[in-house]
Amino acid sequence: MFEFETELQTVRTGYDRETCWVQTRAGLLPPNDVVITTQKLRLTGSDIFYAIHSMHSEDSGRTWTEPVEQESFAPRPCEDGSYFYVSDFWPKWHEATGTLLGTGHTPLYRDDELMHGAFRRQPAYAVYDAQARSWRSWQPVDLPEDVFFSSGSGCVQRVDLPDGDILLPVYHRSEAASDDPWHACCNVVVLRCSFDGVALRCTDWGNSLTVAEPRGLCEPSLAMFGGRFYLTLRNDVRGYVAASDDGLHFSEPVPWRFDDGEELGNYNTQQHWLTFPDALCLVYTRRGAENDHVFRHRAPLFMAEVDPERMCVIRETEQVVLPERGARLGNFGTVDVSDDEGWVVVSEWMQTNPPNPHDCTVCEKYGSDNAIFIARVRRCGANPSKKEV
Repeated sequence: MFEFETELQTVRTGYDRETCWVQTRAGLLPPNDVVITTQKLRLTGSDIFYAIHSMHSEDSGRTWTEPVEQESFAPRPCEDGSYFYVSDFWPKWHEATGTLLGTGHTPLYRDDELMHGAFRRQPAYAVYDAQARSWRSWQPVDLPEDVFFSSGSGCVQRVDLPDGDILLPVYHRSEAASDDPWHACCNVVVLRCSFDGVALRCTDWGNSLTVAEPRGLCEPSLAMFGGRFYLTLRNDVRGYVAASDDGLHFSEPVPWRFDDGEELGNYNTQQHWLTFPDALCLVYTRRGAENDHVFRHRAPLFMAEVDPERMCVIRETEQVVLPERGARLGNFGTVDVSDDEGWVVVSEWMQTNPPNPHDCTVCEKYGSDNAIFIARVRRCGANPSKKEV
């Protein structure tokens, strides 16, 4: 049984009660540098994101620069007055090219409001310039419009293969289905992509997955463990998991359950992976943790070992890795640091439950202040690295 302990680090706190930091994730640049990406959200709205910022550390994440707005993520205007941002970004080191590569998606806005309906949404990517400490201009991933009319790789966890190819999960809808995104089912597929340190190109893809429940499947995250691939999937009603031998063609999704058969209780929220040589672990939120006051029960963050054969969560291994302070924590990231250590990185999202979803003071009364946290999860008895992340 995998036993672990957690060291909680607060990177920064505070906010202006008009916006808050969200979509906060980290990527490593060996041996000691780390980059956090994050972006502001307008509190009086739904998913109103602004340009991505970066923070940099040269000492394995112990001290950090202030967030710096990245000009390469400035809004890109369209002829009709609307404009695209990149959001839901996830940076990760690409070993084969020695590059920090981030992926996300492209929501469309007009007059500072999110637009719905049929428009061409695409996965997006950007490459980090380590010398300049800035991100280069983002680019879309070119995909066939007839299959991937509205698609994205926001909040997804990818797998980099030994030959340098990338397995990138995406969610997608047809043009017709995009007219009614709140009712039409979304599909998930894994792309195989080449990456030369500059351009990310799709070369193949696998089977599409969905379920006959509200909005289908989205925000998938992929892990490789024990020679197999595991895909965890968000759905409005419950979280799902699927498995594959080749990373492209997956089994039918099944609901996440504990090893005693009870449903996990995660719903309408992301789940992500931490992998160790001898353990596959899931990080997730769920009902039933005295957290009814948290939007969609999106806090605390739990971690538990997964039984890869039965594709279930081993209940007795469950621990809280990030405590609940009133704010949602469901939009988070994970980082595999070493054989003995992984990180969970997140910021407190200061919007709360209806009927006052934009009232940040409800979160504040439980102690939240838009803190950015790193939870350093270590195997029990392992020594934290003093020189390298």
